[in-house]
Amino acid sequence: MRIWDLPPWRLCRAHLLGEHRELHAVWNIITRKKSGYSRHPETLRWKGKLRALYGRHDELVEEMGRRGYEHRSPLRRELAAGAAVQKVLLASLREQRARLGKKNCGCRV
Repeated sequence: MRIWDLPPWRLCRAHLLGEHRELHAVWNIITRKKSGYSRHPETLRWKGKLRALYGRHDELVEEMGRRGYEHRSPLRRELAAGAAVQKVLLASLREQRARLGKKNCGCRV
């Protein structure tokens, strides 16, 4: 489970679409009070920050549109409460770029 903290334009196709899928999972775990993965560090860092998560979703959707993908899974804006900025990182931006760089996947790091 991973939501990157890098600009979406840096992500290859697989990581862009994968993050979008993971973001929906985190959103549903938090908003629907699901128990699976509710204690995962990635989920925990977004609790109380759904407005920031909503914003990240908008960034991903914008990049997906630039690449020609049609987005059909909007989030419910009225649930986007809490902090508007995510300040907690599970890994530094440098570490995130290094992890992606090791994958040789096409991410622009």
